[in-house]
Amino acid sequence: MKINELYTTILERKENPSEASYTSSLFAKGLPRIAQKVGEEGTEVVVAALSQDDARLVEEIADLTYHVLVLLAARNISPQAVEVELEKRKK
Repeated sequence: MKINELYTTILERKENPSEASYTSSLFAKGLPRIAQKVGEEGTEVVVAALSQDDARLVEEIADLTYHVLVLLAARNISPQAVEVELEKRKK
């Protein structure tokens, strides 16, 4: 799934919550829980990078990416804002 497609799905869950949706449950718990999940997933990426195989590392990076996108949506920031910032850093 492409980043923009995933972000669109996340926004849909934010605007139309469903009890069956993990994403909706994160939004219901609020920004502190979402930020905490980003921190937890970041730590899991580090652990996977240092002690697990490549497949596990990819899984953890996918989890981190998802949670970062939820954090962006919670703060009403688009992934394009991150792209713009990265473009500024290109040399």
